[in-house]
Amino acid sequence: MEQFWTRDSIDKNKGLIEHLRQYGVIRSNKVAEVMETIDRGLFVPDGIPAYVDTPMQIGYNATISAPHMHAMCLELLENNLQPGMHALDVGSGTGFLTACFAMMVGPQGRAVGVEHIPELLATSIENIQKSQAAQLMKGGSLSVHVGDGRLGWPEFAPYDAIHVGAAAAEIPQPLIDQLKPGGRMVIPVGNLFQDLKVVDKKLDGLISIRTETSVRYVPLTSREAQLRGY
Repeated sequence: MEQFWTRDSIDKNKGLIEHLRQYGVIRSNKVAEVMETIDRGLFVPDGIPAYVDTPMQIGYNATISAPHMHAMCLELLENNLQPGMHALDVGSGTGFLTACFAMMVGPQGRAVGVEHIPELLATSIENIQKSQAAQLMKGGSLSVHVGDGRLGWPEFAPYDAIHVGAAAAEIPQPLIDQLKPGGRMVIPVGNLFQDLKVVDKKLDGLISIRTETSVRYVPLTSREAQLRGY
């Protein structure tokens, strides 16, 4: 994916959001608001420049996506992240996007993160607890769990919105099954060459799939394969 800028001079979350708006990546006021509220700097490892538009290594052969990809996914899912809705973040990593989902669906909704690396999950809890989403975790509308994200998280299904943060060779059937009629999933699909797919489940249960853009993500795989470096 294209980087929209590479300068190190952006040292504040607000500056990051302003640049994303300037380059036309963020068009939604709601997405801008939530990305300003959830400071990316709380969700990257110490010593890493948090506000540069590039993916960052977070350990365990995992990454946090570039800010423009987070913005794109939030805009694609915005209509399915309304107050009271249910959202699932597969491969929740440092917890950033899960926290954004929680802010959008609010205390009457449910935001669920699934991460198969326990150490990353523990870090994500610490990150969320430092953020504006801490009260939602305390209140129970935001939760993160250790598990194989390819299986989803049936406990709080069906989901209005599903985001997958790693590239699947094909779309996992359990995620399609856990998508609510009227819901939308955003998932990178492919091996060497990947496309960001937008999966809509119609009210009658029929599935439509379209390609949004070309992307490059780490593979959606087992915990063991990921720790081996795939």
